[in-house]
Amino acid sequence: MTLRQALRQAQDRPQGPREAFDAIDVIRAKRDGGVVPDAALRWMIDAYTRGYVSDAQMASFAMAIFQRGMQRDEIRVLTDAMIASGERMSFASLGKRTVDKHSTGGVGDKITLPLAPLVAVFGVAVPQLSGRGLGHTGGTLDKLESIPGWRAALSNEEMFAQMQSDVGAVICAAGSGLAPADKKLYALRDVTGTVEAIPLIASSIMSKKIAEGTDALVLDVKFGGGAFMQDIDRARELARTMVELGTDSGVATTALLTDMNVPLGLAIGNANEVRESVEILAGGGPADVRELTLALAREMLSLAGQPDADVEAALDDGRAMDSWKAMIRAQDGDPDAPLPTARETHVVTAERDGVVTRMDALPFGIAAWRLGAGRARAEDPVIFAAGIDLAVKPGETVTAGQPLFTLSADDEGRFARALEALDGAYEIGDAASAPAPQPIVRERITA
Repeated sequence: MTLRQALRQAQDRPQGPREAFDAIDVIRAKRDGGVVPDAALRWMIDAYTRGYVSDAQMASFAMAIFQRGMQRDEIRVLTDAMIASGERMSFASLGKRTVDKHSTGGVGDKITLPLAPLVAVFGVAVPQLSGRGLGHTGGTLDKLESIPGWRAALSNEEMFAQMQSDVGAVICAAGSGLAPADKKLYALRDVTGTVEAIPLIASSIMSKKIAEGTDALVLDVKFGGGAFMQDIDRARELARTMVELGTDSGVATTALLTDMNVPLGLAIGNANEVRESVEILAGGGPADVRELTLALAREMLSLAGQPDADVEAALDDGRAMDSWKAMIRAQDGDPDAPLPTARETHVVTAERDGVVTRMDALPFGIAAWRLGAGRARAEDPVIFAAGIDLAVKPGETVTAGQPLFTLSADDEGRFARALEALDGAYEIGDAASAPAPQPIVRERITA
């Protein structure tokens, strides 16, 4: 019996009057390596969102996808079904192009903060719907909430008004109406060992971005020790899958593969990452953060029809800073107010002369999390002032006793566990073993 015959037979079984398929047959189809027909896949997502398909059944289906994979059309239908579970926004009434950016996350990744106001300088609307951190990867909303008064929760009307005004950019929390099926499935994947399945990652990210209604989207897909996808080949596969999904849905989409083996910039945390972002907006800041901000801004503006925009000049002449301050004030924040500072600090110094040959991103992310900069559960609070400030990066020469990095926390009792995470995470060697400089952007992926 063929797969389609089995599913057709399932439709003929005595069931509730509104259920066209049986979850067990859909699970078996994917478990056995088959292609799930469009109608059955759409039903599975809808029935799970409604509660007809149980968590146990969807967990089995997710594991079958993890083990067997999905074809391009299956991933497209899965994404469409997740979009159809909720509302779909449209920015057509704004009268200007909209372009968004999504990062798969990493250690010290604060790029959204300087990027959104920089792109808005050029009259492009930037609807940046962001999230909170969980585990070692920080959340954009957590960082911005370290600014006194700033609020993440905006109504659709407020978001539209902010983008239509001279402000242009908005960074805020995504409403619960966008792809509710993804929210439910994401929580399930987190506890069933299916997080890494590329079809599920791609459909999760792209269902929300397509439902958001942006004209164009740039994806920052990270690879390396501090990234979600450590292997560059897997990161490339994910990037291509998401670019295809965006293109198939009429959203102009490109992706950059970027290196996350070393923490991005010098600040890891919340308030300290805001400080570093402001340095970038003032024309300074760490070279790698500036480089990636400019690369993503050029990519976004190219998709918005401005391939020759001089983004470097906008950072250096103060326009991006003005845009940042307007964006923060529009959401009731005070861009000039002092940011939180930690009550306790602990400085780690070099034990010998030499060159920093290695600084692994993941342990630094875990250490910042243990200091209070991240959360273990979605409902946990974060300590805005907690984090790590690096004094050096790989390739730099140091002398014995020179500061390498500073840990910050409100409770000095947190330092011990943070230092445990950093044991063996960095290395000082001879000049001959210094790593060769690597570009942060490795590849550009288009449809």
